[in-house]
Amino acid sequence: MSAGAHPIALTIAGSDPSGGAGIQADLKTFSALGVYGASVLTALTAQNTSGVTGVFSVPLDFIADQFRAVVSDLSVTAMKTGMLGDAETVEVVSKLLGEVPGVPVVVDPVMVATSGDVLLRPDAVEAVRSMLIPRAALITPNLPEAARLLDRPEAVNEDEMRIQAEGLMAFGCGAVLLKGGHGREAEVVDILFDGQTHTAFRRPRIETTKTHGTGCTLSAAIAAGLATGMDLAQAVARAKDFVWNALSSGSHMHVGKGVNGPIDHNFALRKL
Repeated sequence: MSAGAHPIALTIAGSDPSGGAGIQADLKTFSALGVYGASVLTALTAQNTSGVTGVFSVPLDFIADQFRAVVSDLSVTAMKTGMLGDAETVEVVSKLLGEVPGVPVVVDPVMVATSGDVLLRPDAVEAVRSMLIPRAALITPNLPEAARLLDRPEAVNEDEMRIQAEGLMAFGCGAVLLKGGHGREAEVVDILFDGQTHTAFRRPRIETTKTHGTGCTLSAAIAAGLATGMDLAQAVARAKDFVWNALSSGSHMHVGKGVNGPIDHNFALRKL
């Protein structure tokens, strides 16, 4: 990034009209971390804290129009992907990412919403493996997503997580952050594997159902760090801190009538 340039991060994902996940969570995260946020919408959803009731896929040519409009004008310094929905969208987005080589991409392989609603069609998984992941500087699967990508049972301990992180690297990404939040231990452990070294990030588990948007927020926070020139380990460490604090603050926040309320992206702004 040139001297005096403002860091810009681009999110390519679906919209959550209730504001807890997707594009909305990503843009909130970028702003909270001092990064200018741009967005390309891949899908419109009808959802809230109770679940997803509808999905409208954005036409493929319009996804491309959005992307090219942004990157032809803004000096994007990092990107992330979220909900892509189907194989055709995965293919188009993968090709578009190839038009801006040298910009780090964080791939959040979104498959299922916090509410349990499916956000990626089963026939799109192979496109994620073969087309999208090779474009990624980092992928951020949770335990169920990693198991689906590898066609293996979910990892149940740190040794198995390390093995699965190594397996995911075989798809061609630059690094893997395997998230352990779906485990049951009192301590949540995420494993970062860069092809040579495993690094564990540990946080006490926060007992709360208000976790809507955690995956989106983590990947967006990592992209924000990369956009400012942080190395990968620094970006992941800061992102983990950000999400843990947003979860902690959000556990006391009351938004919506459903079980799966959002985390609190604004905790950082209130501190300022």
